[in-house]
Amino acid sequence: MPDKAGTLLHTAVFALLALLLASCAPGEPQPHKPQHVPGVNDSEIRIGSSLALSGHAEYLGIQTLRGALAYINHVNETGGVHGRAIRVVAYDDAYDPSRCLVNTQRLIIEDDVFSLFCYVGTPTTVKVLPLIEQARIPLVGIFTGADALRTPFNPWVINVRASYYQETAAAVAHMVENLGLSRIAVFYQYDAFGFDGLTGAELALQKYGLAPVARGSYIRGTMGIEDGLERIIRSGAQAVIMIGTYDPCAKFVHEARRRGFDPLFYTVSFVGGEELGRRLQNEKDAQVVLSQVVPSPAQVRPPGGDPGAPVYSELLAKYYPSDKPNYIGLEGYFNAMVLVEGLRRAGRDLTREGFIRAVEGMTDFPLAESLFISFSPKDHEGLDRIYFTKLQDGVFRMLDDWDEIARALAAKARHPGGGSP
Repeated sequence: MPDKAGTLLHTAVFALLALLLASCAPGEPQPHKPQHVPGVNDSEIRIGSSLALSGHAEYLGIQTLRGALAYINHVNETGGVHGRAIRVVAYDDAYDPSRCLVNTQRLIIEDDVFSLFCYVGTPTTVKVLPLIEQARIPLVGIFTGADALRTPFNPWVINVRASYYQETAAAVAHMVENLGLSRIAVFYQYDAFGFDGLTGAELALQKYGLAPVARGSYIRGTMGIEDGLERIIRSGAQAVIMIGTYDPCAKFVHEARRRGFDPLFYTVSFVGGEELGRRLQNEKDAQVVLSQVVPSPAQVRPPGGDPGAPVYSELLAKYYPSDKPNYIGLEGYFNAMVLVEGLRRAGRDLTREGFIRAVEGMTDFPLAESLFISFSPKDHEGLDRIYFTKLQDGVFRMLDDWDEIARALAAKARHPGGGSP
């Protein structure tokens, strides 16, 4: 006879088999329990943002966010996306990497957002990359052209704008080929943003067998530009590439010209042209050039030439009537267009993975008349074109003819010492 242990074992096996057979037997279908998708319910999609809403970069953060919200508010008022409204939860990080990290943790864990959106700055955004990869959460539209957000390829990061490497490469090409300059210095913010811009400038100069004749820096959040300026003045540079925010860059130009040093000043888009121009409005004959990654807001027309379609300037006037259209806000607006189109293409059964696939399927999607954006599974940078603007009476206006800068620099060479008193 089998012992008691053997009897119990056989009984357990038969019970397990009976349970398995019962589960496979036909019967009433079990209701499907939908998988929880962070930030998504029947009426809402929550999106999270951490950006500078105070401090020395607040203009950049505020205009990025307002540009994006101008479009999102319009979408919500016209029915949302598949019947859901988009709600943006935004926290101020004051352009501080540690605060950005805390904000991002809060957005992912406490606010349970579907996606991150419209971050501002290199040191802040780079700080949260490990969190993004760990949480497998999309990050769409970052106001920085840092290479660290492009290399190595990150499947969760969607860059709308061109890179700093592309900006500095285009600028150096004009300096060397159109203006005949060879002595070019770099003034940069001493952090991840500045290092990235410095590297981009060095790579661009290498193409022509050149290197920076001087490098000067300042600490993020300070106005300590003196040591860097002194080093660059001693180099006799014909042009200075500036990688920084508007206050220290404006002070650099003021002090340089006060001391009779008056080269071509060039800066990348992150500086915030409107605020830089306001601070330089008394520098009447300064040659200051700024690259942009979006076209002039005044020249943007609706996609397909449809006169009834909304444009950034009209929606900004509707939702933020005290603000003037600007390049930064327009970039935020385009970020929102990409976000919304990705959500639409992903369908009602929204998932983070499905959203990424939907964005990757966007080819020649129209952002404006004659402006199209494309992504692919191997390319998450949508725009590549670089535009240039030149300071005129405190305002940066589109630059189409580099010969005018060549003539101005030639005149200064014939009559040196003509900088601000």
